[in-house]
Amino acid sequence: MTEPSYLTLLRASYDTVAVDYAKLYGDALASMPLTRAMLAAFAEFHRTLAPGGHLLLGTHVGDEYRHLQHAYGHPVSIGVHRLPPARIAELLAEARLAVTAQLLEEPGEGQERQHACLVARKTV
Repeated sequence: MTEPSYLTLLRASYDTVAVDYAKLYGDALASMPLTRAMLAAFAEFHRTLAPGGHLLLGTHVGDEYRHLQHAYGHPVSIGVHRLPPARIAELLAEARLAVTAQLLEEPGEGQERQHACLVARKTV
């Protein structure tokens, strides 16, 4: 079965962006796996959003790494990196997602940590 022409063009476009991205950030990000992973995820959001599309991102706020053994009422074994919203906004901007709104929710009833929601818009 022959691949539709639009898929061929899409694959070529994606490969071009991936190569350019690797050239720009490869060496600088080699020693920063968290930053590299977040930029990769944000770049994928940028790739899949329509022009002018929005992303709503919610996260716990902090500046630390913790290993959790219990979360959301269940035993787990997971490493959690918490970042300040300003750092997340910087990484979103590097992926050409401009933060247009930010909400910080203080800890309250049933919530131990500060929570942030960021709305970002895909820039061209």
